[in-house]
Amino acid sequence: MSRNKNIRVAFYTLGCKLNQAETEFLSGQFNKAGYHLVSPDEIADIYIINTCTVTHIADRKSRHWLRLTRRKNPKALIIATGCYAQRAPRELNQIAGMVIDNKGKWHLLEIVKGLSPQYPLPAITKSQDSECRQGETKQSNTPYNTRVRSLIRIQNGCHSPCAYCIVPYVRTHEYSLPAPQIINEIKEKVAAGYKEVILTGTKVGCYSYNRTDLRGLIELILHDTNIERLHLSSLQPQEISSELLALWQDRRLCRHFHLALQSGSEVMLQRMRRCYSLGDYQRAMNLTRETITNVAITTDIMIGFPGEGDKEFEQSYHFCQQASFADVHVFPFSPRLGTAAAKAPGQVKDQVKKERAQQMLELAKCCKHDFHARFLGQLMSVLWEKETGLESNIYSGLTDNYIRVFTQSGKHLTNKITRVKLDEFYIQGMWGKLIDEDSSQGKS
Repeated sequence: MSRNKNIRVAFYTLGCKLNQAETEFLSGQFNKAGYHLVSPDEIADIYIINTCTVTHIADRKSRHWLRLTRRKNPKALIIATGCYAQRAPRELNQIAGMVIDNKGKWHLLEIVKGLSPQYPLPAITKSQDSECRQGETKQSNTPYNTRVRSLIRIQNGCHSPCAYCIVPYVRTHEYSLPAPQIINEIKEKVAAGYKEVILTGTKVGCYSYNRTDLRGLIELILHDTNIERLHLSSLQPQEISSELLALWQDRRLCRHFHLALQSGSEVMLQRMRRCYSLGDYQRAMNLTRETITNVAITTDIMIGFPGEGDKEFEQSYHFCQQASFADVHVFPFSPRLGTAAAKAPGQVKDQVKKERAQQMLELAKCCKHDFHARFLGQLMSVLWEKETGLESNIYSGLTDNYIRVFTQSGKHLTNKITRVKLDEFYIQGMWGKLIDEDSSQGKS
């Protein structure tokens, strides 16, 4: 332990909330083992990047960060793990000192502990051991992490047939974690001072362990823990039901649903091999809005999937326009080698993708503005994250339906939940006037 505290370790994460949850777990292991955790912007002895490979841009960002880190400290041990490391370890071997796949990821601490300083580092390490699931070890609840919400992995893996997605190739084994383990982790987070946890996974809606489904897991969490906010990551529209939504009578559940759409064209959804129709999606939206007051529904839209012509794009644009999303994540189709869409006919030119993406981004901006406008003058509860600048006294946080709010206060607000009145638009969110700074959980 005394030797480890002098070793500085930096973690860096790209990609989805599941990747972030895994990094939080791994960094907790290193922290508990006595390593000195530092920001990835600082000089470290060991840099660990949890990579993403869902698009070519994610690949490029991973390579870029690895090269920057090598220049920052040429003597450091640089470890690449995650989905890019799973898909193409030899590519990363050119720039990382060690490459560890998704199975070996769970043995990172053991691998680092086993390195002997008098011997040169191996060029590549790819674990041959069986997968070490998160449920087999306890997650550290130490307060080194400055985030005010914690990501809890409840499920991993995907067998869905989507034509464009590389994830089933890099997260092949689909399984759910034991409910008691998840409950214990949330209790540890509450004890550590976290106000909110986010349940995440590759397919959160498919959670199933010993006859406990997602609805049953949420009921257990609400009954057995004192977490003040519980938030779900992305769901599929076919996973929305009246029984699930009925749980939102408990105001601890965040009123935010991310329902990935991908396209507002029926033809394109079929080509993408999505497991729902536009009618299914519309019914899920309607049911959610009818059940939960002031709920925010956000989505993903893919631009330029093979075969998308002007007509299909216009259909997608029109659907998003009518759907009144709270926000839209827009991204261009990126061919992933090995997927059905990579060599599909009708590939869309990059310039066309760029032009269409810009149109959809402008629509997304309007959707977000319109959603925010509905709450002008209303009282909302905000979980404050941090000061926006050193000694600025301006704090940023999120409402339970994920509106970004800013306020000014002479008191320290980080990790507190207070009520505010939303007075006006501000930057990419809204400006709020504090109503009571001492409230631990207000009602909106």
